[in-house]
Amino acid sequence: MIITSESVRVGHPDLVADSIAANIIAEIIDREKKKGMTIDTMPHCGLEVFLGKGICLVGGEVATRVYVDVEKIVRETVLNIGYKSSAVGLNGDSMGILNAIIPQSPDINIGTRADLGKHKEIGAGDQGIMYGFAADETPELLPLTYVLVSKMMRAFEDCGNPVFAPDGKGQVSVEYVDGVPQRVPTVLMSNAIDYRHVPSEMRSIVEEQAKVIAFEALGNYVDKNTRFLFNPTGEWNAVNSCSAADSGVTGRKLVVQLYGGYPGAQIGGGAVVNKSPEKVDCSACFGARHLAKNIVASGLAKKCCVQLAYAIGIAKPISLFVLTFGSGLYPDDEIAAKIQGIFDLTPRSFIERFNLLDGDTYRKLPKTLFMDKYAWEKTDMIAEIKRAFA
Repeated sequence: MIITSESVRVGHPDLVADSIAANIIAEIIDREKKKGMTIDTMPHCGLEVFLGKGICLVGGEVATRVYVDVEKIVRETVLNIGYKSSAVGLNGDSMGILNAIIPQSPDINIGTRADLGKHKEIGAGDQGIMYGFAADETPELLPLTYVLVSKMMRAFEDCGNPVFAPDGKGQVSVEYVDGVPQRVPTVLMSNAIDYRHVPSEMRSIVEEQAKVIAFEALGNYVDKNTRFLFNPTGEWNAVNSCSAADSGVTGRKLVVQLYGGYPGAQIGGGAVVNKSPEKVDCSACFGARHLAKNIVASGLAKKCCVQLAYAIGIAKPISLFVLTFGSGLYPDDEIAAKIQGIFDLTPRSFIERFNLLDGDTYRKLPKTLFMDKYAWEKTDMIAEIKRAFA
């Protein structure tokens, strides 16, 4: 059995769009903190970003007491990713920027403010269904395919070789025997090449340079028989990369960010990094992952998927579902019932527990939602879970 996961570099146009949205929210949060923001006076944001050839459109809804320079944030984000010339598909200095942000609907605002809302609590910022997933394949309790392909993307971002322009995407396939990962039979890496840094005599070794970066990131899972596919069409000139060749839209890489398409690891219906955390698409996505990870870490199951569903304006979820794919020590409905009594699953709890009103956290999110020292990645509920099932 072979399973494949996909990921993209932060220079992919969809992740550039995500990064712009996340950085705008981060700046709003930072400025609100200087005004004495509390969880009850937090800003509410839902942003969408579209990148086209040489342009960026920022839209959405925001409720805040502060002003941020959206154009400046867009340009700084694009430049910091490495888009400083049209030779690599986008130039942050010269791109056109349109700001279409509007105030948040008052009907939504009263449902998410504890001092205004019908239920006098921080209700879910929207209705929605979120999923969390964990598996015992890796120390991170994530699918091995997801971990490996994410590491490969970060390796290309950090390699420091200007030959590899910011836009890139890849896939890693893992062979399983009796459900246990064994080796990587195939690696696919597509990366835009900045030929300004490739002398004619070096063109033949670019693929070999890419292979070294990829295989070092994948470690002992690759072997002499692993097939490496690089830019399979034969050419990807950086001048035809990012929004010069492909539009970018917030939320279009949810599968990449949420478990890499691993079978059984479902995703919710909404984007994550372009929203403030009262929106459960954001906070409950992390909450569901925290539940699933702690269930697996406590030994209740080898693999676990958690579904949380919310109604707009209401804090507590309207349903909690647990699926352990037959690997659970107890029936799934029993696990769900007891877990619901252990965890506080309200937006306020997630915001406080995971320190989601933190600008630096938002700035990191587009790269990966899980493989970092985030609070929702802690296995800090093992003792409580074990007591509940003692």
